[in-house]
Amino acid sequence: MSRYRYGAYEDGPDPLAPPYDVRDALDAMGDSVLDGTRPGDALRDLLRRGLPGAQGRRGLDDMLRQVRERRRALRDRGRLDGTLEQARALLDTAIGQERAELFPDPSDDARLREAELDTLPSDTSQAIRRLSDYDWRSDAARQTFEQLKDLLRREVLDAQFQGMKQALADPDPAAMERVKDMMAALNAMLERDARGEHAQADFDRFMDEYGDMFPDHPQSLEELVDSLARRAAAMDRLLASLSPEQRAELAGLMEQAMRDAGLAMEMTRLGDALRARRPDLGWGQPEQMTGDDPLGMGDATTALAELADLSELEAALGQEYPGARLDDIDEDAVRRALGRQAVDDLAELRRIEAELERQGYLRRKQGKLELTPKAVRRLGETALRRVFSQLTSGRQGDHDQQDAGQAGELTGSSREWRFGDEQPLDVVRTVSNAIRRSAMDPGTGDADTAGLATRPAPAKVVEPSPPDLTKPSGNGSNRPIIDRPANAVKLSVDDFEVQETERRTGAAVCLLVDLSYSMVLRGTWAVAKQTTLALHTLVTSKFPQDAIQIIGFSNYARVLHPTEMAGLDWDMVQGTNLHHALMIAGRHLDRHPDFEPIVLVVTDGEPTAHLRPDGRSLFDYPPSTDTLVLTLAEVDKMTRRGACMNFFMLAEDRRLVSFVEEVARRNGGRVFAPDADRLGEYVVSDYLRVRRNRR
Repeated sequence: MSRYRYGAYEDGPDPLAPPYDVRDALDAMGDSVLDGTRPGDALRDLLRRGLPGAQGRRGLDDMLRQVRERRRALRDRGRLDGTLEQARALLDTAIGQERAELFPDPSDDARLREAELDTLPSDTSQAIRRLSDYDWRSDAARQTFEQLKDLLRREVLDAQFQGMKQALADPDPAAMERVKDMMAALNAMLERDARGEHAQADFDRFMDEYGDMFPDHPQSLEELVDSLARRAAAMDRLLASLSPEQRAELAGLMEQAMRDAGLAMEMTRLGDALRARRPDLGWGQPEQMTGDDPLGMGDATTALAELADLSELEAALGQEYPGARLDDIDEDAVRRALGRQAVDDLAELRRIEAELERQGYLRRKQGKLELTPKAVRRLGETALRRVFSQLTSGRQGDHDQQDAGQAGELTGSSREWRFGDEQPLDVVRTVSNAIRRSAMDPGTGDADTAGLATRPAPAKVVEPSPPDLTKPSGNGSNRPIIDRPANAVKLSVDDFEVQETERRTGAAVCLLVDLSYSMVLRGTWAVAKQTTLALHTLVTSKFPQDAIQIIGFSNYARVLHPTEMAGLDWDMVQGTNLHHALMIAGRHLDRHPDFEPIVLVVTDGEPTAHLRPDGRSLFDYPPSTDTLVLTLAEVDKMTRRGACMNFFMLAEDRRLVSFVEEVARRNGGRVFAPDADRLGEYVVSDYLRVRRNRR
């Protein structure tokens, strides 16, 4: 018997794994969209806040806060002039020790030496240069001065090569000679790379010999160049951050230290090569350090290099520049600054953005993020649930019922099923039809015969006794056995019957929504868009036989398609052209002459624009006589069509009240003045009220 081994699927992603769940993310994003935010801005806000619910991933704002806290901590770490302070202290100690040795000596040589010490320049670097050839009388002073020069060599090299201070802790001439060889080999490798002659094997040989000098263990020449260039730029910023006097003094110390070590030429070559390769690293830009403790040159350079990395990371996490994407954020920089958990959070945010597009909720069109019809349907359902949650209990059928059918009330009769029927099946009559057919032709059991038209009285149905599911099988085991009844009934398409329901007339629904800038100024734009989505979802899902058209109007009017509505934006133009909107609504009603006409108008202002004979919009405020006459003429046409116009006023302007009262007098429709947050409740309730009366 074959043996099977079960384990994790290793050939790529698990094909049986459920799709990544982005519903919580879409709902959270949808909250912003329904409140009037553009889809792109809603996604950006979601990524900033982080993921809701049990997933609990932090967002970009939390990471940004941590980065800024880290920057403040680094700035408070210390001062940049620590090396200068140490050098001055050691120089003063050496001179004091030399004077103590010279003071008891009454000779002229001792007085000449004291005079030379008295004339030393105040600049530390120039004083060290003058004393480089001085014949120290005091052994203690000579050792202190050598300690000073060794300090400068180690600090300068550590500023360029992180960790070099520890490597040169032992003042071994052979160690310094090895540093010279390393720099010469590095410069030669950079020159070969500039000529296009470098190969990875060259870098591997270099690291085999000198890899212990590079604690970050770069894997390629580019990684090494990037690390060295960042430290070189940080050292350049260190000099730029000092006062002019301090800058000149420290630069002189560095030059003197490299000259004494025989590295001045190689260091200059390396600095020029790094600057040429990475001119984008902000060379020469000052950085403020506000701490009290003095930092050595190596430590200060490390701090400034980390500050530069954090500055770049802060800009990437801010996502404030045009075309910003999560892919712009460097994972290595996140790991260095915030740790592994932040990398996982960033990966989850990237996955959310990618999955929303991959699963068909978002798409990019001409660089602009849009919601797909799939996402709009889900947001419409959310908007509808919000509206129904505000409705008070009323007649049965007023509220959302997921398991309800879409047909009318049952009449008690049935008829043959036809393709496209949505009525519920009459199970009893369907099975009875199959039994009659089987009785007439027991040989086939499922054949269609001409005798079915007569449909004799149903034969007596004898139900088989239930099988014993615990009796032993043929092999002696106790596996369950299910016996297929020999007299099972087979159904044919012609057997099916459906329950008849009372017929409902369809409705032609027109929702006219004001898109003018005043809707934003009054804070009613978001609720108007939410209401539009809710009504559209209600009609298309619960009353599919109705024909709905959404019309937005400002200086002109236009039909709004479902995919536009979620990302719909207001128009920053002058004009409320209800005249044009009613013309478009009239054409929709005329295309459905047998449907019950329903016209709903949501606006916060009276008409202030109309279409001229040449098709152009004319704006005038206060409204001109032509605007009012032409708009009311379209109202009269609606009245002759039998369309009842209901207005939902979102403002109590005197001119608007006067206009809608005149419309109500001419048309017989109703006028509502709801609070903005109850607009959806009013519009949906009014539609359902009219819908219940059409049977």
